[in-house]
Order: sequence, then structure tokens, then C-alpha cells
Amino acid sequence: MRRSSRSLITLLLLFIAGLVAGPAMAQQSLNVQIVGGVKSATPVAVVPFAQQGAPLPTDIADVIRNDLNRCGKFRSLAVSEIVEQPSQGSDIKFATWRLLKQDYIVIGRIKDAGNGMVTVEYELWDVNRQQRLLGNAMPPASISDLRGVAHQIADAIFQQITGIPGAFWTRIAYVTMVGSGNNATYSLIVADSDGYNPQVVARSHEALLSPKWSPDGTRIAYVSFESGNSAVYIQNITTGSRQLISGRAKGINSAPAWSPDGTKLALSLSYTGNPEIYVMDLGSRQETRLTRSLAINTEPVWSPDGQSIYFTSDRSGRPQIYRMSAGGGTPERVSFQGQQNLDAAISYDSKQTAMVQANGNVYRIAIVDQSLGGQVRFLSPGPIDESPSFAPNASMLIYAATDGARDVLYAVSNDGLVRQRLALADGDVRQPSWGPYRKQ
Repeated sequence: MRRSSRSLITLLLLFIAGLVAGPAMAQQSLNVQIVGGVKSATPVAVVPFAQQGAPLPTDIADVIRNDLNRCGKFRSLAVSEIVEQPSQGSDIKFATWRLLKQDYIVIGRIKDAGNGMVTVEYELWDVNRQQRLLGNAMPPASISDLRGVAHQIADAIFQQITGIPGAFWTRIAYVTMVGSGNNATYSLIVADSDGYNPQVVARSHEALLSPKWSPDGTRIAYVSFESGNSAVYIQNITTGSRQLISGRAKGINSAPAWSPDGTKLALSLSYTGNPEIYVMDLGSRQETRLTRSLAINTEPVWSPDGQSIYFTSDRSGRPQIYRMSAGGGTPERVSFQGQQNLDAAISYDSKQTAMVQANGNVYRIAIVDQSLGGQVRFLSPGPIDESPSFAPNASMLIYAATDGARDVLYAVSNDGLVRQRLALADGDVRQPSWGPYRKQ
């Protein structure tokens, strides 16, 4: 499955998957390593939270610290440099934290709520103004869910300081491969955005590809070959129940993409002879064909307002990104820099378009930033990087990469300066998809 060529034909031929599906099952966690840092990022001290009794299995302050570090906008003070540990606002000696050049300080307390539950209280203070910006008590939570509590606190801190909702308490989907050849096992996994708490959604002895989250975060669409022909399924990630969406006709059934309202799927289908972009209404199962060309048309993705669909086509001779109305019409080419551009992802505000850009044999993740006049910047070093997917607030992006002989994931800040490496101890990780905001 390692890709030595990145042509569209190669990508389409890789849609060969078989599947055995069921409810979520436990899966080994990814190894997590934060790479890089931003010296100009906002300094913040996250003090260990005060707690009575036996140590808890999750260090809440450490999870918050790592969340803030990996987004690229903050630089948390190392634990070894935290010389005081206030747990109440009245305990803070602001002169100390100014000497340590910290702009903000986060403190907190963990209280026993009985029956295996705890209550977490936290405060965010502006060091220079000596002003409390946040002071909340989280709802009682089980000890096993403290990572989720920590992610929600990090989200609140991120939003208070930046004005943008945080996206740490979200999930990612990805595919793992363990073993090789006939002994390979593929798993479709969902996990926390930092790679922890993985659960198996589907497992197969054949490859699994193209997981895509529904807008409400309850379902995943993906491709399977279990019937002897490619097919697109939608699966409930909690119950394991699933529906066949497209696969009764011969040919390619691939590249599912949800409409923003969750009522439609865009697909690449070839039962008429050539891979074309279609939109299927999930209620009626009625298909509307959007493209008509002799080229390969694949990898559709909706604009956030649901009015347009971006897709990859080689109609100009090499793969490029095109945009057309979600109701059909004449496609417009939107990518021009680089020899090839494919696999687009659109930020929530449509201001950023991520894509795989190829020059020679080097494939990197590039972002076209409309807020900067269409400026192009690279987020990854190559040589084979793929499958970009934005966090719902576009502060970060996840993609797959080859790293030596391994396939791994990287979650990268949108300026490319901080990367979080997510790797499997004894296998490969591919095909990431960042899920939507979770409901409180």
C-alpha cells in the first residue's frame, strides 16, 4: 500500500477494501510526540492542580499544557520551572510570574464528589493585569473521563484568550495497519484529537480507506470492497450499525464527503464508465451527476456554506483542484502553483484551502490562504504527505506522512511551526479525518 506514485489513477486503484464491522472496541494508543515550538507564542503557566487523596490516573494540568503547546499559539512553562503552586487566586504572587515572563496563569482544584466522581475547578488569570478571566467548576465527572474534562478546560482557555472556540475536545478518525501481506490487519479507529482513548469502529484483513465524519459526529462514511466491488457505507460509531450507500452498480464507488447539513453525500462513481462527481440525497437515495468529462474526477469536498463542491481532476493533463456549484455547472480551476494539486480540505470559514501539492516526487501539504491574498505556505516537509484535514476551528490540521519505513500522522499548527507526531508502536497509521465539535 506504500505509494511510490501519486497519480489520480493510482489513488483510485487503491480503493480496494474488505470490512468486518461492529461496535467500538479497545485499541492500542498512538505514541505521541510534540515536535518544534514557537518562541513568540503567548507564554502561559499551567500549575499542577491541587488534590487530596491518592494520585489520579490523569494529570489534568499536563493534558491542558500539552493541548496549548500543540496548537502553536501558546508556550507553556515547563513543570520544572514552576516554583510556586497556588490553587486559589488569593495565593498567586504575581511578581513571581512576571519574573518568569508569563502572560497568563492557570490554577485549579480537584475535589472528591463521591462514587468515583470528582469535580474540577479552574481559574485563568491575566498576570500583568492581575485579573481573573475565567473561574468555573466543571460538572462532576468520572475519574476515567478526566482527559475529556482537561480538553474542555483547554478549549475554554483557548477561546477566552484568542476569541476562537477551542477544538481540543474533538475526535479524529484514522486507519491503522498491523502486520504485512496476507497477515495484515486494518482497523478504522476513532480517538481523542491528541491520539488518546482509541476505539475500533471497523476491522478487516483488507485495506480500509477514506473515513469521513458526519457533521453531527455520530457517523462515519467509508469505502469497502467486501461484496467484491467497491462500496460506500455509513456506520454509526457507537452501535456499529451501518448502511450500504453506494455499491450496487459495478465500477468505482469512492471518496464520500458529507454536505454541511448532513443530508447528502458527494461521491466519485464510475458506473457510467468514467469516474464522475455525484451528489446523493441520503433520504431518497437519488443521485445527481455533477461532472461530465473524459478525465478522472474524484475527492469531492463541500464548501462550508454548502453552495460549492471542490474536487480533484486531471482534465488539464495533471491533477488539479476545481470548484463548481453544488447543483452542477461549469467547473473552475482554483489551483495553479506546483505541478500537481489534489485532495483539498476547506477551513470552516473558507479562508484556507489545504491540499497535497506535488513537485517532482515530493508531495507536501500546502495551504492557500485567501485572507493573505492567496498566499501559499507549506505545512509539511514531504516527501510523501497526504490526506489533510482541518480541525473545526482551523487552528490545526492533521495529515498522513511517510516517516522512514513507517506511515504516521502529524497534527500541525496552521502556521506549520509545531507538529505532533502520532505513530503506532508496531504498525502504520493513515487516512486521518478530524471530526466536528462535540456536544456538551
